[in-house]
Amino acid sequence: MAKAGPGLYTDIGKKAKDLLYRDYQSDHKFSLTTYTANGVSITSTGAKRGEFFLADVNTKLINKNITTDVRVDTSSKVYTTITVDEPAPGLKTIFSFVVPDQKSGKAELQYLHENAGISASIGLTASPVVNFSAVAGNNTVALGADISFDTAAGVLTKYNGGLSFTTSDLIASLTLNDKADTITASYYHTVSPLTNTAVGAELTHGFSSNENSLTIGTQHSLDPLTTVKARVNNFGITSALLQHEWRPKSLFTISAEVDTRAIEKSAKVGLALALKP
Repeated sequence: MAKAGPGLYTDIGKKAKDLLYRDYQSDHKFSLTTYTANGVSITSTGAKRGEFFLADVNTKLINKNITTDVRVDTSSKVYTTITVDEPAPGLKTIFSFVVPDQKSGKAELQYLHENAGISASIGLTASPVVNFSAVAGNNTVALGADISFDTAAGVLTKYNGGLSFTTSDLIASLTLNDKADTITASYYHTVSPLTNTAVGAELTHGFSSNENSLTIGTQHSLDPLTTVKARVNNFGITSALLQHEWRPKSLFTISAEVDTRAIEKSAKVGLALALKP
Protein backbone atom coordinates (compact mmCIF):
# COMPACT_ATOMS: atom_id res chain seq x y z
CA MET A 1 0.00 0.00 0.00
CA ALA A 2 1.25 3.46 -0.89
CA LYS A 3 1.66 5.82 2.02
CA ALA A 4 -0.76 8.68 2.47
CA GLY A 5 0.71 11.92 1.21
CA PRO A 6 0.39 14.65 -1.43
CA GLY A 7 -0.05 12.17 -4.29
CA LEU A 8 1.11 12.76 -7.85
CA TYR A 9 0.98 16.00 -9.85
CA THR A 10 -2.06 14.74 -11.76
CA ASP A 11 -3.97 14.60 -8.45
CA ILE A 12 -3.87 18.41 -8.08
CA GLY A 13 -7.38 19.65 -8.83
CA LYS A 14 -8.59 16.15 -9.77
CA LYS A 15 -11.57 16.10 -7.39
CA ALA A 16 -13.04 19.25 -8.89
CA LYS A 17 -12.40 18.05 -12.46
CA ASP A 18 -14.12 14.72 -11.77
CA LEU A 19 -17.13 16.52 -10.32
CA LEU A 20 -17.40 18.95 -13.24
CA TYR A 21 -16.52 16.74 -16.21
CA ARG A 22 -16.51 13.02 -15.41
CA ASP A 23 -19.31 10.89 -16.95
CA TYR A 24 -20.74 13.78 -19.00
CA GLN A 25 -20.96 12.83 -22.67
CA SER A 26 -22.98 13.33 -25.84
CA ASP A 27 -22.23 9.91 -27.36
CA HIS A 28 -24.08 6.62 -27.13
CA LYS A 29 -21.80 4.09 -25.45
CA PHE A 30 -22.15 0.44 -24.47
CA SER A 31 -19.62 -1.76 -22.68
CA LEU A 32 -19.75 -5.36 -21.51
CA THR A 33 -17.19 -6.94 -19.17
CA THR A 34 -16.79 -10.69 -18.74
CA TYR A 35 -14.33 -12.78 -16.76
CA THR A 36 -12.62 -16.03 -17.69
CA ALA A 37 -11.95 -18.90 -15.30
CA ASN A 38 -8.30 -17.84 -14.84
CA GLY A 39 -9.24 -14.27 -13.86
CA VAL A 40 -8.79 -12.47 -17.19
CA SER A 41 -11.29 -9.63 -17.67
CA ILE A 42 -12.47 -8.84 -21.21
CA THR A 43 -14.30 -5.58 -21.88
CA SER A 44 -15.97 -4.92 -25.23
CA THR A 45 -16.94 -1.30 -25.89
CA GLY A 46 -18.87 0.34 -28.67
CA ALA A 47 -19.58 4.05 -29.09
CA LYS A 48 -21.60 6.00 -31.65
CA ARG A 49 -20.23 9.50 -32.23
CA GLY A 50 -22.28 11.31 -34.80
CA GLU A 51 -22.16 9.22 -37.96
CA PHE A 52 -19.19 7.18 -36.77
CA PHE A 53 -19.17 3.96 -34.77
CA LEU A 54 -16.06 3.14 -32.76
CA ALA A 55 -15.34 -0.08 -30.94
CA ASP A 56 -12.54 -1.73 -29.01
CA VAL A 57 -11.80 -4.83 -26.98
CA ASN A 58 -9.80 -4.56 -23.78
CA THR A 59 -8.17 -7.52 -22.03
CA LYS A 60 -6.74 -7.24 -18.52
CA LEU A 61 -4.73 -9.89 -16.68
CA ILE A 62 -3.55 -9.47 -13.09
CA ASN A 63 -0.85 -11.87 -11.93
CA LYS A 64 0.40 -11.11 -8.43
CA ASN A 65 1.68 -7.51 -8.68
CA ILE A 66 1.83 -7.37 -12.49
CA THR A 67 -1.10 -6.07 -14.53
CA THR A 68 -1.13 -6.50 -18.30
CA ASP A 69 -3.67 -4.42 -20.21
CA VAL A 70 -4.14 -4.91 -23.96
CA ARG A 71 -6.67 -2.94 -26.03
CA VAL A 72 -7.45 -3.38 -29.75
CA ASP A 73 -9.55 -0.76 -31.56
CA THR A 74 -11.35 -0.60 -34.91
CA SER A 75 -8.30 0.95 -36.62
CA SER A 76 -6.32 -2.23 -35.78
CA LYS A 77 -4.08 -0.47 -33.31
CA VAL A 78 -2.96 -2.48 -30.28
CA TYR A 79 -2.40 -0.54 -27.06
CA THR A 80 -0.42 -2.42 -24.41
CA THR A 81 0.30 -1.32 -20.85
CA ILE A 82 2.25 -3.38 -18.33
CA THR A 83 2.18 -2.19 -14.72
CA VAL A 84 4.39 -3.57 -11.97
CA ASP A 85 2.93 -2.46 -8.65
CA GLU A 86 5.33 -1.92 -5.77
CA PRO A 87 8.47 -3.85 -6.73
CA ALA A 88 9.72 -1.72 -3.82
CA PRO A 89 7.59 0.12 -1.21
CA GLY A 90 5.75 3.04 -2.81
CA LEU A 91 7.16 2.34 -6.30
CA LYS A 92 5.22 1.58 -9.47
CA THR A 93 6.70 0.82 -12.92
CA ILE A 94 4.67 1.26 -16.11
CA PHE A 95 5.61 0.23 -19.66
CA SER A 96 3.35 1.19 -22.57
CA PHE A 97 3.49 1.01 -26.35
CA VAL A 98 1.22 1.05 -29.39
CA VAL A 99 1.53 -1.29 -32.36
CA PRO A 100 2.30 -0.44 -35.18
CA ASP A 101 3.56 2.97 -33.92
CA GLN A 102 7.28 2.36 -33.36
CA LYS A 103 7.76 5.71 -31.57
CA SER A 104 5.02 5.16 -28.98
CA GLY A 105 7.01 3.15 -26.44
CA LYS A 106 7.32 4.72 -23.00
CA ALA A 107 8.66 3.70 -19.61
CA GLU A 108 7.45 5.41 -16.45
CA LEU A 109 8.36 5.26 -12.77
CA GLN A 110 6.03 6.49 -10.04
CA TYR A 111 7.03 6.87 -6.41
CA LEU A 112 4.69 7.78 -3.57
CA HIS A 113 5.99 8.87 -0.16
CA GLU A 114 4.24 10.47 2.81
CA ASN A 115 5.89 13.79 1.90
CA ALA A 116 6.39 13.48 -1.87
CA GLY A 117 5.05 12.09 -5.11
CA ILE A 118 7.35 11.66 -8.12
CA SER A 119 6.68 10.53 -11.67
CA ALA A 120 9.32 10.25 -14.39
CA SER A 121 8.85 8.91 -17.91
CA ILE A 122 10.99 8.57 -21.01
CA GLY A 123 10.10 7.65 -24.57
CA LEU A 124 11.76 4.49 -25.84
CA THR A 125 13.26 6.11 -28.94
CA ALA A 126 16.68 7.36 -30.01
CA SER A 127 15.72 10.99 -29.22
CA PRO A 128 13.04 10.66 -26.58
CA VAL A 129 10.73 13.09 -24.83
CA VAL A 130 11.46 13.08 -21.11
CA ASN A 131 8.76 14.04 -18.62
CA PHE A 132 9.27 14.68 -14.91
CA SER A 133 6.78 15.75 -12.29
CA ALA A 134 7.12 16.06 -8.53
CA VAL A 135 4.90 17.08 -5.65
CA ALA A 136 6.13 17.89 -2.14
CA GLY A 137 4.02 18.40 0.95
CA ASN A 138 1.58 16.43 3.04
CA ASN A 139 -2.13 15.64 3.24
CA THR A 140 -2.93 19.34 3.70
CA VAL A 141 -0.60 21.40 1.49
CA ALA A 142 1.11 20.25 -1.69
CA LEU A 143 3.31 22.12 -4.19
CA GLY A 144 4.29 20.55 -7.50
CA ALA A 145 5.78 21.01 -10.96
CA ASP A 146 5.46 19.15 -14.26
CA ILE A 147 7.98 19.55 -17.10
CA SER A 148 8.71 17.85 -20.44
CA PHE A 149 11.93 18.07 -22.45
CA ASP A 150 12.28 17.11 -26.12
CA THR A 151 15.82 15.80 -26.51
CA ALA A 152 15.59 15.91 -30.31
CA ALA A 153 14.79 19.64 -30.43
CA GLY A 154 16.61 20.47 -27.19
CA VAL A 155 13.69 22.50 -25.80
CA LEU A 156 11.22 22.36 -22.96
CA THR A 157 7.83 21.48 -24.42
CA LYS A 158 5.93 21.78 -21.16
CA TYR A 159 6.42 23.43 -17.80
CA ASN A 160 3.51 23.61 -15.39
CA GLY A 161 3.18 24.32 -11.68
CA GLY A 162 0.48 23.67 -9.12
CA LEU A 163 -0.54 24.26 -5.50
CA SER A 164 -3.17 22.36 -3.54
CA PHE A 165 -4.78 22.92 -0.14
CA THR A 166 -6.89 20.15 1.42
CA THR A 167 -9.01 19.92 4.57
CA SER A 168 -11.54 17.33 5.71
CA ASP A 169 -14.30 18.81 3.52
CA LEU A 170 -12.59 21.25 1.13
CA ILE A 171 -10.00 21.06 -1.64
CA ALA A 172 -8.67 24.19 -3.36
CA SER A 173 -6.00 24.24 -6.05
CA LEU A 174 -4.17 26.67 -8.31
CA THR A 175 -2.27 25.59 -11.43
CA LEU A 176 -0.21 27.45 -14.04
CA ASN A 177 -0.26 25.68 -17.42
CA ASP A 178 0.51 26.12 -21.13
CA LYS A 179 4.00 27.48 -20.50
CA ALA A 180 2.67 29.97 -17.92
CA ASP A 181 0.00 31.28 -20.33
CA THR A 182 -3.02 29.83 -18.49
CA ILE A 183 -3.90 29.93 -14.82
CA THR A 184 -6.64 27.74 -13.34
CA ALA A 185 -8.21 27.88 -9.89
CA SER A 186 -10.48 25.06 -8.75
CA TYR A 187 -12.59 24.43 -5.69
CA TYR A 188 -14.31 21.30 -4.32
CA HIS A 189 -16.44 21.28 -1.19
CA THR A 190 -18.18 18.32 0.44
CA VAL A 191 -21.56 19.52 1.71
CA SER A 192 -22.90 16.22 3.05
CA PRO A 193 -20.88 12.98 3.10
CA LEU A 194 -24.02 10.93 3.86
CA THR A 195 -25.69 11.90 0.58
CA ASN A 196 -22.45 12.40 -1.39
CA THR A 197 -23.46 16.03 -1.91
CA ALA A 198 -20.69 18.30 -3.15
CA VAL A 199 -20.19 21.53 -5.06
CA GLY A 200 -17.26 22.56 -7.22
CA ALA A 201 -16.00 25.31 -9.49
CA GLU A 202 -13.18 25.90 -11.95
CA LEU A 203 -12.01 29.31 -13.20
CA THR A 204 -9.46 29.56 -16.02
CA HIS A 205 -7.81 32.73 -17.37
CA GLY A 206 -5.72 32.87 -20.52
CA PHE A 207 -3.13 35.63 -20.43
CA SER A 208 -2.45 35.88 -24.17
CA SER A 209 -6.14 35.63 -25.13
CA ASN A 210 -7.38 37.57 -22.09
CA GLU A 211 -10.33 35.19 -21.91
CA ASN A 212 -11.97 33.70 -18.84
CA SER A 213 -13.82 30.40 -18.47
CA LEU A 214 -15.91 29.57 -15.40
CA THR A 215 -17.67 26.28 -14.72
CA ILE A 216 -19.64 25.48 -11.55
CA GLY A 217 -21.34 22.21 -10.68
CA THR A 218 -22.85 20.01 -8.02
CA GLN A 219 -23.62 16.36 -7.32
CA HIS A 220 -26.06 14.58 -5.00
CA SER A 221 -27.01 10.95 -4.34
CA LEU A 222 -30.78 10.42 -4.39
CA ASP A 223 -30.19 6.98 -2.84
CA PRO A 224 -27.17 4.66 -2.46
CA LEU A 225 -27.53 3.57 -6.10
CA THR A 226 -28.54 6.79 -7.89
CA THR A 227 -26.50 9.96 -8.38
CA VAL A 228 -27.45 13.22 -10.12
CA LYS A 229 -25.03 15.90 -11.29
CA ALA A 230 -25.42 19.32 -12.90
CA ARG A 231 -23.09 22.03 -14.18
CA VAL A 232 -23.18 25.36 -15.98
CA ASN A 233 -20.49 27.57 -17.51
CA ASN A 234 -20.20 31.24 -18.39
CA PHE A 235 -20.90 30.46 -22.07
CA GLY A 236 -24.45 29.42 -21.20
CA ILE A 237 -23.91 25.68 -21.59
CA THR A 238 -25.95 23.77 -19.00
CA SER A 239 -25.54 20.03 -18.48
CA ALA A 240 -27.09 17.41 -16.21
CA LEU A 241 -26.76 13.66 -15.76
CA LEU A 242 -28.33 10.80 -13.87
CA GLN A 243 -26.36 7.65 -13.09
CA HIS A 244 -27.96 4.53 -11.64
CA GLU A 245 -26.24 1.33 -10.50
CA TRP A 246 -29.06 -1.04 -11.37
CA ARG A 247 -26.98 -4.05 -10.33
CA PRO A 248 -23.54 -4.28 -8.65
CA LYS A 249 -20.89 -2.59 -10.86
CA SER A 250 -23.38 -2.20 -13.73
CA LEU A 251 -24.14 1.44 -14.48
CA PHE A 252 -26.69 3.24 -16.61
CA THR A 253 -25.93 6.91 -17.31
CA ILE A 254 -27.99 9.47 -19.18
CA SER A 255 -26.73 13.02 -19.70
CA ALA A 256 -28.04 16.08 -21.51
CA GLU A 257 -26.54 19.39 -22.58
CA VAL A 258 -28.41 22.56 -23.53
CA ASP A 259 -27.10 25.85 -24.90
CA THR A 260 -29.23 28.42 -23.07
CA ARG A 261 -28.11 31.11 -25.51
CA ALA A 262 -29.54 29.11 -28.42
CA ILE A 263 -32.62 27.35 -27.07
CA GLU A 264 -33.83 26.69 -30.61
CA LYS A 265 -31.05 24.14 -30.98
CA SER A 266 -31.88 20.64 -29.84
CA ALA A 267 -30.32 19.31 -26.66
CA LYS A 268 -27.42 16.89 -26.90
CA VAL A 269 -28.24 13.62 -25.14
CA GLY A 270 -25.73 10.96 -24.22
CA LEU A 271 -26.37 7.39 -23.07
CA ALA A 272 -23.93 4.97 -21.51
CA LEU A 273 -24.54 1.41 -20.35
CA ALA A 274 -21.80 -0.57 -18.60
CA LEU A 275 -22.52 -4.23 -17.80
CA LYS A 276 -20.44 -6.32 -15.42
CA PRO A 277 -21.37 -9.76 -14.08
